[in-house]
Amino acid sequence: MNHLKNKTVIVTGASSGIGAATATALARQGAHVVLAARSQERLDAVVEQIVRDGGTAIARVSDVTDRNDAAALARFPKDTYGSVDILVNNAGLMLFSYWSDLAVDDWEAMIDTNIKGYLYSIAGVLPIMLEQGAGQILNMDSVAGHQVDPAAGVYSSTKFFVQAMTESMRKDLGVNHNIRVNTVSPGVIDTGWADKVNDLEGRRTAKKLNEIAIASDDVANAVVYALNQPENVTVNDLIISPTKQNW
Repeated sequence: MNHLKNKTVIVTGASSGIGAATATALARQGAHVVLAARSQERLDAVVEQIVRDGGTAIARVSDVTDRNDAAALARFPKDTYGSVDILVNNAGLMLFSYWSDLAVDDWEAMIDTNIKGYLYSIAGVLPIMLEQGAGQILNMDSVAGHQVDPAAGVYSSTKFFVQAMTESMRKDLGVNHNIRVNTVSPGVIDTGWADKVNDLEGRRTAKKLNEIAIASDDVANAVVYALNQPENVTVNDLIISPTKQNW
């Protein structure tokens, strides 16, 4: 049974990578998808393709690190479609460095996006879902939220935060308010992240790692599976990794 048809879904970080693939996959299931990201041009391209394929999608340029803008994003589909049924918290930033690099600007950027961005988006949709008496929130996590690499200490910390936050939300919102909350934790994915690694040797390592990577569509399929469950079922955490990934 398709439990996603006619549901209104917000996908953050939806202009490329996992977000774009997820928005497209959810639209194929008949959901009304609201795509959010910072680039109007990229958002429009994804929306155009979804509509061309027969789906329903609209876009809103949004900055989830801005509390007021995240709140406005939540109201946008409520005003347009009359509800906010699902939030896919996907906008994220993954920057690698060793502690000795003292990359404080990178630390702050990841905290702002990966933690505050998630919290602000949740704060935006939660009043609507509480009033509805139902909803789903999927927080995109990572295998980095289960184990730590020396060069990914702050990134992993943000994803451990997501794990803890989601578990608390599941025990409160799921049990007491019929708002299901879960995570999908991808392993190595080729979303172009290797090109963003500043350290030359680190970039070589990242590109080598990408040789075994899975695609964004694979993660999107996992998101659809996690969300497309009957109301009495919650997929708490779904880890999806390349078959050849040994960590």
